[in-house]
Amino acid sequence: MDAGYCHPLYAESFAEFGRPRELPQCRGWLIERAIPGTEFRDGMGCYPLFDCRRWEGLPSDLAGLAETLVSVSLVANPFGDVVEADLRRWFDVVIPYKRHFVTDLRRPGAAHPSGRHRRNVRRALRHVEVSTCATPLEQLGEWCTLYGQLTERHGISGLRAFSRAAFEQQFSVPGLVMFCGSVDDEVVGLHLWYACGDVAYGHLGATSARGYEYMASYALYSHALGYFRDRVRWLDLGGAAGVTAGGSPGGLEQFKAGWSTGTRPTFVCGRILQPSVYAQLAAERGGTDSPYFPLYRYGEFRAPSGLAHRSVAFE
Repeated sequence: MDAGYCHPLYAESFAEFGRPRELPQCRGWLIERAIPGTEFRDGMGCYPLFDCRRWEGLPSDLAGLAETLVSVSLVANPFGDVVEADLRRWFDVVIPYKRHFVTDLRRPGAAHPSGRHRRNVRRALRHVEVSTCATPLEQLGEWCTLYGQLTERHGISGLRAFSRAAFEQQFSVPGLVMFCGSVDDEVVGLHLWYACGDVAYGHLGATSARGYEYMASYALYSHALGYFRDRVRWLDLGGAAGVTAGGSPGGLEQFKAGWSTGTRPTFVCGRILQPSVYAQLAAERGGTDSPYFPLYRYGEFRAPSGLAHRSVAFE
């Protein structure tokens, strides 16, 4: 059964930004969007990852889009049944993006984080009680409040500043798992994961000011490792927001590294479906020396290195 990022309900949560479009051969989804100021349209993979059930069907799906879309861009799932060589055959542009921190739960000791993290877990658990939410939709209001604080704190806007309606869709997607951290019966942190096959993906997380004070994220991550240990093999903890391949490590990167057993690369992939139209739009709107794809949307999702597509907001 479809779940997580390749489920139609997940694609529908982006309906505010474009029309969800199914790719019938690979059983994945794109968001078809109007190119502002033109009669043309293009396709974008859902944030934060494009996933599908049959990767071998993706080339024929892309070829079938040439009559209606100028280009397609997406970030390929690092756990997809696809290798970099395949992506380079299927796409015109393949740009190394974030390295995702991953945890192999079959590796001995994988459920035990680094020494510093263990100390912080013990400290957090003195005050933070963590539970698995049986009915995540009942926490929708609490989640929207916490996520609203997150977006304000980090200046998140556009695609990643999901609306309540978008979250209501995402909370109905099969495979969603929500963990709740509370102090004295006050919710101070919520983490969302999608379990799909043998992988659980850290989707989004948000913590209140009191949650930061009591280091609730350490308690929440520790609980997630225990919960998923006998349910999946892999955890995808995502990348570090604002850090691309070759970037300097930051606090979020170091935090995720302390729970991981390794990393996997992700790639921004772009396919030009209407070359003459693409060239015209790029000449009119783009910076010719930029690696951004599609070039005519340069600056829409910007990161420090200029290789931006989107960044993971999972704290």
